[in-house]
Amino acid sequence: MKLLDGKKCAQSLVADIAKKVAGYVDSGLRQPHMTIILVGEHAPSESYVKSKITSCGSAGFESTLIRFPETVTEQELLAKIAEVNADQTTDGLIVQLPLPKHINQQHIINAIDPEKDIDGFHPMNFGRMTLGQKAFRPATAYGICKLLQFYEIPTRGKHCVVIGRSNIVGKPISIMLSNDFEIGNATVTLTHIETPRELLLDETRRADIVIVAVGIPGFVTEDMVKEGVVLIDVGINRLADGRIVGDADFERVKEKCSWITPVPGGVGRMTVAALMLNTLMAYQNNFNLA
Repeated sequence: MKLLDGKKCAQSLVADIAKKVAGYVDSGLRQPHMTIILVGEHAPSESYVKSKITSCGSAGFESTLIRFPETVTEQELLAKIAEVNADQTTDGLIVQLPLPKHINQQHIINAIDPEKDIDGFHPMNFGRMTLGQKAFRPATAYGICKLLQFYEIPTRGKHCVVIGRSNIVGKPISIMLSNDFEIGNATVTLTHIETPRELLLDETRRADIVIVAVGIPGFVTEDMVKEGVVLIDVGINRLADGRIVGDADFERVKEKCSWITPVPGGVGRMTVAALMLNTLMAYQNNFNLA
């Protein structure tokens, strides 16, 4: 068993980005600029935003954090998004999710300029990605692909089973791995919480690669996978004793894996690295550098 070290991979990607940015700045261009909008005081969101701002510094980006109270109205938030959309010095815009229940999350996502949508959630970017066109790819799914690429894990012709069909992870990673991308050309089965147990087991026990993102601690057990499987665990779950665990029973499943992501230290760091890659692409698009 070998670990898919997201921290190591992310550091390598961000270091490469920083070299490119330094070259652009030396030539007289401004720094890339990411703007983050944060609503309320949701502890996990605070942590994610802090990580993004830290990574911006490491990549040589400028970052701006705009805070709103939990009571902000949808119209106030939409007005701020329109303002940032019009700001030519902002390359990428993130509205940190989740949002308060009184705000329609899809309205907010749809309001972000697709050319600044570095989360890759706007329907235009999602559609382009599905068609195999150049687009900002959803960051967590994109991060998983870059992690597989970094460790030279083949996907072409492999059988991949994705457990979970969220718009953030399950749907986009199933599309990306089946598409004709640099990491892709896999045969992908998309399963979810409503998939009958017998069918799920039939699929996962044949899979070369299993990706799980259901938010249930220990959901993937050792009897669900074959020897030599590559397991990507996207789950981040906090137990009653304070421990952070994934969606797989790591200690038992790892004995059957050729590669496995740790939690923490796996996919989470790659999500942030993918945001840096998307921001760099937005910046390059603005200056016709790519």
